[in-house]
Amino acid sequence: MDESMVEMLGRVGVYAPLFLGAIGSILGCAAGGQAACGAMLDVEGGYGRLIGVSALPSSQTIYGIVVMLSMNGSFQIQAAPGMFAIGVLCGLALLFSGWFQGKCCASAIHATKSKPEVFGLSVAPAAIVEGFAVFAFVFALILAGGLPTAAGGS
Repeated sequence: MDESMVEMLGRVGVYAPLFLGAIGSILGCAAGGQAACGAMLDVEGGYGRLIGVSALPSSQTIYGIVVMLSMNGSFQIQAAPGMFAIGVLCGLALLFSGWFQGKCCASAIHATKSKPEVFGLSVAPAAIVEGFAVFAFVFALILAGGLPTAAGGS
């Protein structure tokens, strides 16, 4: 594989966490938002918490931005395969965590609509899914910090 192709794959790895994390946030927020809109037709109050829960998957985009910024810049060509792997795998983790967190949020909204006293417990599964996004985020930052940089870092 020629050097320009390897460099391009490295650049894909830099932007993949943001791109894939944003897709996960879009899918998750859409699922939660649709459930919130449906629930607002059936309840008399508490609309703010329904909308708030539906926005929880937006954090995956923030994690993707931070990972992208940590890897963005000049790099040695030897680091490109590592950047591709870290970026794409972190991005996929953010995509799926955002998507499935949205499904958990939609379920929490449905449960809260019928039984408001379970609101706190019903959001717990969404928080657990968020934890996996945080794991991917932290590990991506740690691994990216160990890659060689153009400035002669690690």
